[in-house]
Amino acid sequence: MKFAFLLTQSLDSPSGLGRYGPLAREFIRLGHEVDLFALHYDWSNLKKKSYVDNGVHVNYVAQMHVLKQGPRKTYFGSRQLLLVSLNATLQLAKALRRSDADIVQICKPQPMNSLAARLGAQGRPIFCDCDDYEAETNLFKNKWQKKIVQYFEDGVVNYVSGITVNTSYSLNRYEALGYPKQHLVYIPNGAEHSRFSSQTNPEKVRNRWGLNSDHLIVLYTGTLGIHSHPIDLLIDAFAKVKKAIPSARLIIVGSGEDFDFLIGKTSQLDISDYVIFTGRVSPDEIPDYIAAATVSVDPIKNDLTAKARSPLKIMESLVMGTPVVTSDVGDRRAILNDGEYGILVPPGDIQGLSNGLIQILIQPSMRANMAEAAKNNREQWLWNNLSEMFLSIYNRAGIDV
Repeated sequence: MKFAFLLTQSLDSPSGLGRYGPLAREFIRLGHEVDLFALHYDWSNLKKKSYVDNGVHVNYVAQMHVLKQGPRKTYFGSRQLLLVSLNATLQLAKALRRSDADIVQICKPQPMNSLAARLGAQGRPIFCDCDDYEAETNLFKNKWQKKIVQYFEDGVVNYVSGITVNTSYSLNRYEALGYPKQHLVYIPNGAEHSRFSSQTNPEKVRNRWGLNSDHLIVLYTGTLGIHSHPIDLLIDAFAKVKKAIPSARLIIVGSGEDFDFLIGKTSQLDISDYVIFTGRVSPDEIPDYIAAATVSVDPIKNDLTAKARSPLKIMESLVMGTPVVTSDVGDRRAILNDGEYGILVPPGDIQGLSNGLIQILIQPSMRANMAEAAKNNREQWLWNNLSEMFLSIYNRAGIDV
């Protein structure tokens, strides 16, 4: 069977790394074919727009709806956003029409790829995967932008042959919209076996940033946009951690629109010497950072964004045996197996987050137990297992894959 993936991001985005890239490569391993048509955050400067990745035919066809250069993200003005979006939609649709794929797979139901699927499918079955609540997660300048995204996100129930989701919240949301339960499948995010099975080099990270074996590393990996990732909460909490544990260091890996704001916040709190901003790093380096970390942290508030997200940082950390501190929102309690693999703290609570981090930093035996338990159960978070679950959505629609 041949699939056409329509993705509005790049393969090194969280969704590309934690879901669509691994899924496409696993489909190849299972004997299928995949054309992956995507948008890129800096398309005009991208030198390699088409290539084959482990059998997956990857084609970046246009600029995505935001521009990312270095560690910073820039949003287009309304008029330019409209032009960029229209062009992206047309290029995705044209690429899909040229593809001889049997099945069209929407990756994240956003206006550009949803409309492109309908324009370019030409009678082929369309499926949709939802890895966020797009209308809540994205940052909008105008109310009409959010309404458009919501319209397309909800509207997939009217024409797709099946929907996959990565959280219980999204599963319940699509059921409430009237989509048949038998055509809904829940598949959480996962880690790619090939990226997390090779030997890591944590000392490379420590040496790169001048850290020794006595430093206790708190790690955050992900987007630096406080609208959907409250890293400001983490920085406030870490200021308290630093007072209690002077050997603690916070490493923040990632880029985003609030990169400069967050650097300024560490300066205001007088903890600049204790916080490291790496900017964007290669996906191949992430395992080294996780291996070097004493604890990984997923700071969240009790909002719809957190409820509808399956955090890649948690799965990747657990696969590596690095304990996690996060909050009991959405599926996180289940992911941490009621605290067996990490600590759950009150959401949006600076003191609670700092207490959780301190608790795990000062108790090496607790960390060791959590690490061992997570490693013993790592198979559940690997895509070589999750991909076969994903294929069931096509079988439910009567397509033999």
